[in-house]
Amino acid sequence: MKEIKLVTQNADETRAFGEKLGKLAAEGMVFLLDGDLGAGKTTLTQGIARGLGIKRNVTSPTFTILKVYKGRLTLNHIDAYRLEGIEQDLGFEELMNDDGLTVIEWPRFMEDQLPEEYLRISIRLLEEDSRQITVTAHGIQYEEITEALK
Repeated sequence: MKEIKLVTQNADETRAFGEKLGKLAAEGMVFLLDGDLGAGKTTLTQGIARGLGIKRNVTSPTFTILKVYKGRLTLNHIDAYRLEGIEQDLGFEELMNDDGLTVIEWPRFMEDQLPEEYLRISIRLLEEDSRQITVTAHGIQYEEITEALK
């Protein structure tokens, strides 16, 4: 399991880091985003979308739970915050096995549906607009991404 840590100083740097991730993403990958409310998960996802060539405005799917965007890869953007305690199958496992990239905010609320391999990205607010981002690879293809980010 490989891990890197970095600090971004503002939302633009967080988006730029996300854009690098989006350019490195491949079919069937899953990125898990952890962090408190307002930590920058959606901001990072906006950068990932830009790296995938998505032109649409990316917003948090808090109320819809899932938003799908088309680019070089399809971006399946899931916000699992409202799924706490829900036991029914909502079809997310199929999304994680398709030819797109699945980004999941609040993955702890759907732990039982997550694949064995993924890239976990934890975002922690430091002060003002700066964030500490920790990227942890779970699987060989994700270790390659982590190496490319160094």
